[in-house]
This record gives sequence, C-alpha cells and structure tokens, in this order.
Amino acid sequence: MAILALLVPTLLVVRVHAVFEVQVPELPVVALYGKDIVLNCTFPPGTPFNLSRLSIFWQLTDTRQNVHAFWGERDQLVDQGESFANRTSLFHSKLDAGDASLLLRRVQIADEGSFTCFVSVEEYNSAALLVQVAAPYSKPEVTGEVDANLRPGDEASLACEAFGGYPQASVVWRDGRGHNLTENVTTSAVANKEGLYRVYSVLRVAVEPNSTYSCWLVNPLLGEEGHASVTITAQNAGFPPVALWVTVGLAVCLLGLLIALAVVCHRKIKESEEAEAAEGKENEEDESKTAMTPLKS
Repeated sequence: MAILALLVPTLLVVRVHAVFEVQVPELPVVALYGKDIVLNCTFPPGTPFNLSRLSIFWQLTDTRQNVHAFWGERDQLVDQGESFANRTSLFHSKLDAGDASLLLRRVQIADEGSFTCFVSVEEYNSAALLVQVAAPYSKPEVTGEVDANLRPGDEASLACEAFGGYPQASVVWRDGRGHNLTENVTTSAVANKEGLYRVYSVLRVAVEPNSTYSCWLVNPLLGEEGHASVTITAQNAGFPPVALWVTVGLAVCLLGLLIALAVVCHRKIKESEEAEAAEGKENEEDESKTAMTPLKS
C-alpha cells in the first residue's frame, strides 16, 4: 500500500503533462501574399483558468526571432522582430478558451517558414507549424513574330510570360491535340525585390498548317492557374496561297492566248481555203475559155 501511495502522485503528474498538449495544424498552412492569415494554436486552459498565469510566445523556429509575446495579461512587443511590427495580434477574447492563435496581417514572402507556438499556464509545451506563401500569377500571354509566309516544317518561336506570382511556376506547352511539348522549351524565372517571380518560357517548334499551341501555367501550391493559345496559319506545302493565285493567273492568261491563237489560226485557215477556192474557180474559168476558143487553120 505504501508503494502504491507513492506511485499515485507520480502517475497523476505524468497524466497532467500528457493532457497539456499544444496543438497546431500538421499540414503546411498556405498563406496568400498580401492577405491576412490565422496561425492556429490551441491548448487545454484548465479549470479554473487564471489569465495572469498565461504566457504565450510565437517565434520563428529556425532563428528564434520573436514574432509575438503575451504575459502579465497583456501583449509584450518590445523585442518583436521589425518585420512583424503592426502585423500581429492574438485573439484576447478567446484566450480563456485555450486559443493562442496568431493573426498575421499582410503576408510577405519572407514570412515563409516554420513558426513555433509556446504556451505556459500551469504547465508548458510548444508546437511548430509550417507556413507556405503563395501568390497567383497574372494571366499568361503568348507572343511571337510569326511570319505569314511560314511553310510546314519551318521553325517558329513563341514566348509565354506571366508575372507577380510565387513560388516559381512551371510552364507546360501543348499542341492542338493536347500533346505535351517538352523539347526545345526554355523557361526562366526572375524574382523582383518583393520576391515575386516573372516566368518567361520560349517554345521553338516546326509548324504545321493551322497549328495551335497553348501555354499552361502551373503553380505548385495553387495548381493550374491559366493558359493562353496562339494559332499559326502556315501555307500549304504544295501550293502556298500566293503561288496558287499566280498559277491560276498564268493558266488564265495561257488559256486566253490559246483561244486567241486558235481564232487567228481558224481565220487564217478559212482565208486560205477561200483563197484556194477562188484560185481554183479562176483556173476552171480559164480552162473553160481555152476550150471554147476555135483553132485557127
């Protein structure tokens, strides 16, 4: 019994420690650039709850930079990191319900990373959550100097551009049949001072008559964001439009010449026949006159 009496307090202490658990989302939290995000953190407040004994610390996990602090029944922001000034707050009305969540305003690219929530009441514990920042890109635009005289098999260059997004997006080119074009594609990404990317992709392809090419933008956090297409009208390999009209024109001219030549020939033949007929008639008349002339003795 004496041993049992010693074990019971120990078991109770272990149980208290096990019950006091700080909970945060297990999966990464996706925060939109420029928007507000709530980083959820909860704890068992206990009964009765004494606010004066509550301490809450939010820090960057890797650098230990102070994000927000609360103790003595009020916020303590003297040591707060400069980048978080005027951007954080707790939900004071929910503290007695065990809610230590942090409101982070106007999310920046630099906010991406791990945040640790420390909570102390009668007991102490902490938990970390991962924040991933995402920014939607502008609608992709496809441009390119496409020569109207392109023939099937000629090479054309098309460029696809989108900007203002994060993280770096991938660009997928497809033809009119939906086939993924992976060869002869060059894609680059450059970040501005805010950390937002401009994605630029160039496709070099051997064109086909009336061929359509589409540029699809895929954000690894937000999924497929949009696409743009362009259609290249290449000339027919056998008879390009210009050559076809030239051929038709030449054929018409040649036909006209043949008709004119036929008419002239017909007239010449007819005139020749008429001349031969007249000459034959004259010969007959001469012969007739000769036959009727009496012979002199």
